[in-house]
Amino acid sequence: MSNLVADVNELISRLEWGQPAFTIIDVRDRHTYNHGHITGAISIPLNDLADRAKTSLHKQRQIYVYGDHDTHANLAVSILGAAGFRDVCVIQGGLDAWKTVGGATEGV
Repeated sequence: MSNLVADVNELISRLEWGQPAFTIIDVRDRHTYNHGHITGAISIPLNDLADRAKTSLHKQRQIYVYGDHDTHANLAVSILGAAGFRDVCVIQGGLDAWKTVGGATEGV
């Protein structure tokens, strides 16, 4: 498995072109997620990721991950790789990068 990095512009383009065959995971804590996250992202805090991945995620889908820092997202990619997920990318710059390019967000 390669530790791929996804550019936010590329991801937004996929959404605009109607290519939603992927999952976005926010690995920040639930409180932080509730205060703002990428629209459509699911919350699986980093501490719960190993336990919840196999029951919550589909191995056939591409998975994009972001966290408080790219370091957290890279750790999440490693956890998912160990659980057998092969198509996992870090959203470089996370939520801040997403907002900078005008990506849709939701939350309080």
